[in-house]
Amino acid sequence: MSPLNIKQLNFREANISDLQDLKKLGITSYNEFSKVLSNENWKKMNSFLNNEDRLANLIDKSTVFVCEKNAEIIGMIYLVSSGNATELFQSNWSYIRFLGVNTEYRGLGIGKKLTELCMEQAIKANENYIALHTSEFMDAARTIYENRGFKAIKEIEYLGKKYWIYLFKINNNTGNRS
Repeated sequence: MSPLNIKQLNFREANISDLQDLKKLGITSYNEFSKVLSNENWKKMNSFLNNEDRLANLIDKSTVFVCEKNAEIIGMIYLVSSGNATELFQSNWSYIRFLGVNTEYRGLGIGKKLTELCMEQAIKANENYIALHTSEFMDAARTIYENRGFKAIKEIEYLGKKYWIYLFKINNNTGNRS
């Protein structure tokens, strides 16, 4: 059997009908962080991953891209449009949440492709900025973001760990990324 290739995978937009599969993937792909977070902080992260109301709200205000293999969702990413400020993100920023890839399918470029789909969507939507936060224990995600031009603009402590807020400025005059 030949190794899996990213060209054999299907990328599409998800919607609320994908809620259970997105929840399952979130739990599966983020479970590894239970080993690096304190029990208390893992409970906080895990409670969000298991909260269907909060996840449905996130789906509702996001463009969600997924990667599928044989109709199974194996990768996901959420792009929240500007106008949805949080304690971490300004109102004029769109932002990425919950990049997750099933551990069995990492290393194929799924996270990169999902990130690029978000960047293309933000350009189409005339967003000016894309922000995100990532942590010292999320090395693969940080590499993806930094290689696409995201810049760390602020260091914070979150869940007892070092996190950074990253920002990417979109040059809307030409539709290019800058």
